[in-house]
Amino acid sequence: MTLLSVNVNKIAVLRNSRGGAEPDVMRAATVCLQAGAGGITVHPRPDQRHIRPDDVRALAVLCAGRAEFNIEGNGFAPPRDRYPGLLALVAETRPTQCTLVPDSDAQITSDHGFDLAADATRLKPLVAALKAYGCRVSLFVDADGADVERAADIGADRVEIYTGPFAEAFVHGDYARELEACNRTAERARRAGLGVNAGHDLSQTNLGALRAALPQLDEVSIGHALMGEAMYAGLRATVEAYVAILAL
Repeated sequence: MTLLSVNVNKIAVLRNSRGGAEPDVMRAATVCLQAGAGGITVHPRPDQRHIRPDDVRALAVLCAGRAEFNIEGNGFAPPRDRYPGLLALVAETRPTQCTLVPDSDAQITSDHGFDLAADATRLKPLVAALKAYGCRVSLFVDADGADVERAADIGADRVEIYTGPFAEAFVHGDYARELEACNRTAERARRAGLGVNAGHDLSQTNLGALRAALPQLDEVSIGHALMGEAMYAGLRATVEAYVAILAL
């Protein structure tokens, strides 16, 4: 069964927009786990626009021995202010998985994968350092990227396929080509000995098609659409609906 890891960044966005502690990130994560989610994902950024280091520490305690904890981020972004850097957060909290993403401060959200040929030299020691802290390492990659197999040479355990183009094509009803690109990438990754994750713009509407086409899918990380849907149906019911889709 494909594991659902719920990204709770959007809860922190809403909290930070007003200040204070509401809505409560920990309470939201707890509801997600009670509803059947197998993990919690966070993407702390140096500008602390949503998830903050203290959230990461608290969520690590919540998930310990109970669920997977996945920290996403740019491992090359330097520490600043109260952000200690991704490697330091991983060293302190020991997540189940660290997903490396090539984003910058200026990006609203992650919108492309690594160029594994160009980035291999600097990624390899970072991957080794993360694995020394006992976590699985996943690299964010584009569907049909030229060098997906290189992730194994770098030392990664998994790749996470960027599903933004698939989700956009799905809206327009002409998504077969993008879905096939995801499928080919997953198959190439499996042949290279890598696990396969997927994420970005996945929703209840498009997740079933992706899951059916990628039987080798280990994990999906979903936040934005799930939280949007939860505004209407409630968080527990929404998470349960996603779990049901992945169980088919």
